Amino acid sequence: MTDRVKRLKKLLTLQEQLKAMHELRHAGFVAGALAAKEEAAEIVDRFNADDSLSGLFPEVYNRRIGQALSREETNTRLATGEAAKVATATARTNMVERNYREARAADERERGDRERLEIIGQRLSSKAAK
Repeated sequence: MTDRVKRLKKLLTLQEQLKAMHELRHAGFVAGALAAKEEAAEIVDRFNADDSLSGLFPEVYNRRIGQALSREETNTRLATGEAAKVATATARTNMVERNYREARAADERERGDRERLEIIGQRLSSKAAK
């Protein structure tokens, strides 16, 4: 393997790891947004329940609902940003992978050409010796 092929292989591995990291972060933000949305829905249900203390402490319920919805919005925004990073990382990974395959194929062709030239050289030298 030539140095270029080795470098492209390392770069491909790095790009795949970077893509996986962004996918993981995106999934975490989506899960966080979903959890915050569910929390807000639970608080609203408790607020509307008959045996609720919402009549005594409505500002507490409203503040907690607002905080949960704010967390949902923040996580959704962050997830959107990570989705863009995933798309960029995917494009880069595909480009590096294509370059790696092309370089590896060129390297294999060159190696095959050298082997054929050696075989031809050996045959010519053996015919000349006769």
